[in-house]
Amino acid sequence: MSGSLGRAAAAAATALLRRGRGSGSALRAPGVRAAGSGGSGSSEHLDALVKKDKVVVFLKGTPEQPQCGFSNAVVQILRLHGVRDYAAYNVLDDPQLRQGIKDYSNWPTIPQVYLNGEFVGGCDILLQMHQNGDLVEELKKLGIRSALLDETKDQDSK
Repeated sequence: MSGSLGRAAAAAATALLRRGRGSGSALRAPGVRAAGSGGSGSSEHLDALVKKDKVVVFLKGTPEQPQCGFSNAVVQILRLHGVRDYAAYNVLDDPQLRQGIKDYSNWPTIPQVYLNGEFVGGCDILLQMHQNGDLVEELKKLGIRSALLDETKDQDSK
């Protein structure tokens, strides 16, 4: 990863985390599917959910109104990369889903991010991937071009 991309990504992530909550827009971002859990935390149901979309996020709240700073940070990192087409599941709406996804992943915290059906981790892991450029590469494998690549190209041409 180029030095300027790494510095720009780290600065952007730091700014996002300092800001805390986003703008609070009530409008759903294009492509974001805030889906109901169907009231089931079964392993079979969760397996279907994480494999249904290329990018799946289990969070507290919704992408438009995250209910914790960590969920907000995940949403903001995805926005920075231009990821607009993903499924988001609000674990606060369903206690079975909240516990079920923790058991399914063997990961004790929310948010949780899945790429192409594979568990990536929570906010800390996604932030680290964002900072070191791994997220750009993982998105590329999914056929998603990170918007940060275009932003860096624009900055380099100035």
